[in-house]
Amino acid sequence: MQWYNEPTLWQEQGSILTVTSNPKTDFWRTTHYGFIRDDGNFYYQEMTGDFTVSVKIIGQYHILYDQAGLMIRENESTWLKCGIEFVEGVQQVSAVVTRNYSDWSVVPLMDNPPAVWLRVQRRSEAVEVWYSLNGEEYTMLRLAYLTGANPLQVGMMCASPQNDVGMSVRFEEFQIEPLSGRSE
Repeated sequence: MQWYNEPTLWQEQGSILTVTSNPKTDFWRTTHYGFIRDDGNFYYQEMTGDFTVSVKIIGQYHILYDQAGLMIRENESTWLKCGIEFVEGVQQVSAVVTRNYSDWSVVPLMDNPPAVWLRVQRRSEAVEVWYSLNGEEYTMLRLAYLTGANPLQVGMMCASPQNDVGMSVRFEEFQIEPLSGRSE
């Protein structure tokens, strides 16, 4: 795996990746806010074809828009990021699909759970985003068109758009597997 925008502080021990996101970083393109940011931290490997990627995320979200999750990326203008984004004191399960312009979908998690599991499945040009609060029962957040391009960069991302010191996040149980057959 390799870094796109390597963070100053990170450590990998076995299957656990611990990162402190660099301050004032984000992935976003134009929509609503009018700016382009492509400086968040992204630890990835390249994948071709259909696949499932999953991870457990434990984040220390404190400042507006602190975020951590999964990313699938073709280039700076075509990508998906999903995970937790901290908005108005509440963790939001979030998905941003970007094809030249970013959009944003959120579902509030009022109890601010200590961990969230994510699973993204890519089938041809489509992606499905699923989340779980217990690692067993998953709820679909989003089905979206992304890209049919190959290969894609796939991995873990974090960013802290308004945080002056960054945010600590722990990624566990990260897996990428080729997709065979249909999923639930």
